[in-house]
Amino acid sequence: MKKLHLNVTSEIGKLKSVILHTPGEEIENMTPQNAERALYSDILNLAIASEEYAQLKGVLQKVANTFEVDKLLTDILENEKVKCELINKICQNENCFDLKDFLLEQDPETLSKMLIQGVEMKKDTLTKYLNPERFALPPLHNFFFMRDPSVTIHDAVLISKMANKVREREALLMEAIFDYHPQLSTRTYSPYRDGQKTADFKIEGGDVIIARHDTLVIGLGQRTSSLGIDYLLNKFLCQDTIKNIIVQELPPGPESFIHLDMVFTFLDFDKVMVYAPVIFKSGRYQTIRIEIDKCKGVKFFEENNLLSALKKIKFDLEPIYCGGKNEQYIQEREQWHSGANFFAIAPGQVIGYQRNIYTIDELNKHGFEVIAAQDIIDNKIDLKQYENKKFVITIAGSELARGGGGARCMTNPIQRENVTW
Repeated sequence: MKKLHLNVTSEIGKLKSVILHTPGEEIENMTPQNAERALYSDILNLAIASEEYAQLKGVLQKVANTFEVDKLLTDILENEKVKCELINKICQNENCFDLKDFLLEQDPETLSKMLIQGVEMKKDTLTKYLNPERFALPPLHNFFFMRDPSVTIHDAVLISKMANKVREREALLMEAIFDYHPQLSTRTYSPYRDGQKTADFKIEGGDVIIARHDTLVIGLGQRTSSLGIDYLLNKFLCQDTIKNIIVQELPPGPESFIHLDMVFTFLDFDKVMVYAPVIFKSGRYQTIRIEIDKCKGVKFFEENNLLSALKKIKFDLEPIYCGGKNEQYIQEREQWHSGANFFAIAPGQVIGYQRNIYTIDELNKHGFEVIAAQDIIDNKIDLKQYENKKFVITIAGSELARGGGGARCMTNPIQRENVTW
């Protein structure tokens, strides 16, 4: 088995390898009663969501190596020691030791499905019979948002400390995959392993943007705290890789602002997608630039906004407006459905939802040709003919967008080509 050496030093380098999770029965197992607890405002239709997801996956399979997380998980569960260790961690974290022996009896493929899709409660005692819960081990309804539980930074992986208990198993699964899969060559920064267990400590991948090989941009908000950012800061203080961290404060609500990548994503060397009411509200939401020096420590600077902070470190970026420039209510509508959440497969070549028509039109005005995902999948369009052109690939998103995330949220890149700035 050929080793795959992880490497991500930007948001726009040509994509080589990415981890995905195709939505499965865990989506179908959501009900109106448990949707809010599962961090959803509505339940999704799996049949429609699957068709839409197939467009994202179909495009990515054309341009990069794609890995399904359930297959990676099955691979590591072949190792009995890893299997026992992971089951112990999950049972301890979710207080379900009564399931331990049952889980240990399962073959790797079956266990992989159970750890993602859940285990129904066997109503074999009065207490369980009276328990209104259907599952003894709840399904991971959010796991297709692969960006959140881990993020590759250079050749290492940050395991997220999830803000909500219902998502912690996702991070534990990703930690096990990156630590033990024989094909993945990396190391992990794990808050769980480092004993960071306080409720105030949280950091999620949707808030961590690798702007450049020496620069991170991190959201400070509902899902990432200052303690989480300090954890990363301390990791990089001991190294000589990341020189700058720019922290962008996010609004406390609503749910569409849970991560930085819902209001800001990189599109090209000199272009970014922004949700203007947050990014350009000078003074309303803090922007802090941090300089890191291995010998001298750290320095903090307050900046007017995110783009002006990036300009201080030689990023001269042109903002493209989510929802267009004309009407704030249109910006709000399209941001709500992940209109600022784009995923780059190469510089100037991005993927996003076709439903956000004003945002797509704004990209088109800035030189991005609009290409339908299905035309690529059906071989009507060969992307090799667009190698040096800017384009936006549009995927269907009437159902997926209701889950609260876009193309960047649903992808976990682990290998990109380096870019020269």
